[in-house]
Amino acid sequence: MLIYLRMSKAKKEYKRITVKSLLDMKMDGEKISMLTAYDFTTATIVDISGIDIILVGDSASNVIAGHETTLPITLDQMIYHASGVIRAVKRALVVVDLPFGSYQSDPKGALKSAIRIMKESGSHAVKLEGGKEIKDSIKRIIKAGIPVMGHLGLTPQSIYKFGTYTVRAKEEEEAKQLIEDAIMLEKIGCFAIVLEKVPSDLAAKVTKKVKIPVIGIGAGNKVDGQVLVIHDMLGMTKEFNPRFLRRYMNLYDDMNKAISKYSKDVKSGNFPNSKEQY
Repeated sequence: MLIYLRMSKAKKEYKRITVKSLLDMKMDGEKISMLTAYDFTTATIVDISGIDIILVGDSASNVIAGHETTLPITLDQMIYHASGVIRAVKRALVVVDLPFGSYQSDPKGALKSAIRIMKESGSHAVKLEGGKEIKDSIKRIIKAGIPVMGHLGLTPQSIYKFGTYTVRAKEEEEAKQLIEDAIMLEKIGCFAIVLEKVPSDLAAKVTKKVKIPVIGIGAGNKVDGQVLVIHDMLGMTKEFNPRFLRRYMNLYDDMNKAISKYSKDVKSGNFPNSKEQY
């Protein structure tokens, strides 16, 4: 009798993540990890921790600059943040958000913005929010040789159009349009798509329909990977508590305690002590 042993496929080790690596991961059934970072020190830690994609997100407008929305952040500010991140990274693919107003007006303006990000920060790819309405801008950028990640579902740059941050594409018509947009993004050459805050069944359907990776945030676990804002994941924020967020630490309270202790030690003369001076 012949006995056949089913060998599990060994996980491939990637010294450097590229758009090709991500396609391979999807084909191999390996989930893709993605986190935001906005500075050199944080990006260094994220990169050595094995994250596949680092997103320099326009969420810096919220968690770094304190704005209510992502709209105020500028192209110059995104380039500044991306430049610090790229100097830290040795393995991850670095994707940078094109900020509001830098690509919606016309394809030539979109290409100019994307070129500035790539040349001035050294990043690897850009991300744009939207579907058919920005098709020509995406095509123009890709034609110039710049990799593009799409973003569908809840698109925070359009928050004043939506009027709310609630789940998108729950109705049949919007769900149908989202699927059509995802297929279109793949067809014109996007290497991946972020799906934000959409029903998990719809996200699963999109993931099966396209060959490129689908990264979810609030889109269930049947997609090809997940992304979170690092400040939320580490518990540095308090008020933001969506259902999809899992906090892996509680840095808000830990940092508060440490800083308070430092302040007390300084005021009491306990810091520095005799071993902490020259």
